[in-house]
Amino acid sequence: MTHSPMRRHLLRVTLGAAALSQVPFGFARDKYPSGNMRVIIPTGQGGSADRLARTFDDFWGPLLGTHFEYQFMRGAAGEVGYETFIGKMPHDGQHLLFGNMGPEMIMYVLQKPAYKFPQDYQYFCRTDVDDSIIFGSRKGKLQTLQQVLDESKKRTLNVAVSRLPHPASICLLALGKAIGGSFNLVPYGGGHPTSIAVLNGECDIGALPIAGVLTQKETLQVLGIFNDEHKMGKYTDAPAVNKVAGTKIPALPSSRSWAVHTAFIEKFPEDFALLEKTSRQVFEDPKYKEAVAKTGAPVESIQYGDRAVCAAYANHMIELAKEYEGLLTAKKKKKKGK
Repeated sequence: MTHSPMRRHLLRVTLGAAALSQVPFGFARDKYPSGNMRVIIPTGQGGSADRLARTFDDFWGPLLGTHFEYQFMRGAAGEVGYETFIGKMPHDGQHLLFGNMGPEMIMYVLQKPAYKFPQDYQYFCRTDVDDSIIFGSRKGKLQTLQQVLDESKKRTLNVAVSRLPHPASICLLALGKAIGGSFNLVPYGGGHPTSIAVLNGECDIGALPIAGVLTQKETLQVLGIFNDEHKMGKYTDAPAVNKVAGTKIPALPSSRSWAVHTAFIEKFPEDFALLEKTSRQVFEDPKYKEAVAKTGAPVESIQYGDRAVCAAYANHMIELAKEYEGLLTAKKKKKKGK
């Protein structure tokens, strides 16, 4: 039996397409990266994650020889973004996630999504360590931390937060429990709308990581920092919350990180090594911290962490979420009952 050259060519194409269809999420490719990096950020646009990612990719993109495109998904405290990233995005190493590990691991514990950590995805490049704070408007009624503490014992203060499952949210709930104060947390789906809610007086105060608030120092002010040994003295004279309130709330910072599908790590270790190497090299470029400083954020918060550091932080947040689950779930039930 013989085949014409055209028939043999069509047969090869058909077999090649069939073989590719058997490779999960289209792993077959020649060059990596072969196109733009597509990134999901599981929160709203315009906040700290947006600022950090774009500043970082200005330096990472040239090292990889590519560009970055972003999609922002803030639904269900970040769960929508993760579900989309894991369940709908190709596991090819060109689809990444830039997430805030703290709140998103707390969400993972409280909401029990279908995906699994670290079986489905892994963080591999921490970009920062960002202290949780209480902040207010420079034109607001509450101008000091002591005023916040005193007022919270007289009435319920509305507190703008980016999402309920968040280290800063835990700090506020723990503070209220310790001093007998009352704080009503109102989630806004991102740092930018959270800041606006405080600026326009919709909420009395806000609770966020410090870096994003410092970039708005003309209109917002830090009132208290949830870290007894913080290094923000050159940016603000705000006191440590524990020293004013007489509490022992642990330091609960946020940390953003780049993440990739575990299937990609296992299938293409050399390509993943390139991601690790080049992302680490960004921190070695002094111009990167200069670029961060130009945004108004504190360069002291920029701290590289590798995959092991990220995993340790993520697992710590899982344990922390379990410890404070009672406070967080009680808050959610109270809100539903209103």
